Amino acid sequence: MAYYRPPGLAPDPIIVRDLTRQQDEMRTLVRLEPLPHEPQLIAGCDSSFPTPETVLSVFVVLRFPSLEVVERVYHTSPVTLPYIPGLLSFREAPNLLLAYEKLRHQPDVIMVDGHGIAHPRRMGIAAHLGVMLDVPTFGVAKQKLTGTYQEPALTKGSLSPLTDKNGELLGEVIRSKDKVNPLFVSPGHRCDQATATRLTLACLRGYKLPEPTRLADHWAEEFKKDLK
Repeated sequence: MAYYRPPGLAPDPIIVRDLTRQQDEMRTLVRLEPLPHEPQLIAGCDSSFPTPETVLSVFVVLRFPSLEVVERVYHTSPVTLPYIPGLLSFREAPNLLLAYEKLRHQPDVIMVDGHGIAHPRRMGIAAHLGVMLDVPTFGVAKQKLTGTYQEPALTKGSLSPLTDKNGELLGEVIRSKDKVNPLFVSPGHRCDQATATRLTLACLRGYKLPEPTRLADHWAEEFKKDLK
């Protein structure tokens, strides 16, 4: 996701406390489990900030495993929350939910540009969105947010575990293309790590990013032109 990180005053501690409490409550609802059946439709979603005051969210739905694009939608809203580290899901999820409502095809699983449980409180945007929608989700992020790992081999498909300080598995670090920086894949909700990793690898088509999130990012740039 393209995050806008404005400079400014420290966030209101009351807001931070309340949102942290909400995250802790939502975390109790997260279920990590295999998908009940092989997906027929997989969606990718992404949010970006065309201006400091505007958030744009995109969903692209693809057939699986062919990855033929079935539908693409977007929604824009005013930004209602300042940038707060670790709480970005509250800044982006409301607009993602409004974009999701526009879909005519309901995906079996959503690949989110961001983290699932690989988050300090195990509630990245993929977990947050999955709980809010009660649909299977997982996260594919370009940068690590928390945890430690050994660099995977430089060849496409190489993996290494992402773990917390106690050795708990948070996600997997995946080399999606030879000699490029790896991706950080973690389950969000109603999905497990094995499924998240398998679907990520199955959606690679020669780019660093898997097709669902790559196309969501691509269409975000196209839809921004409609705002001008």
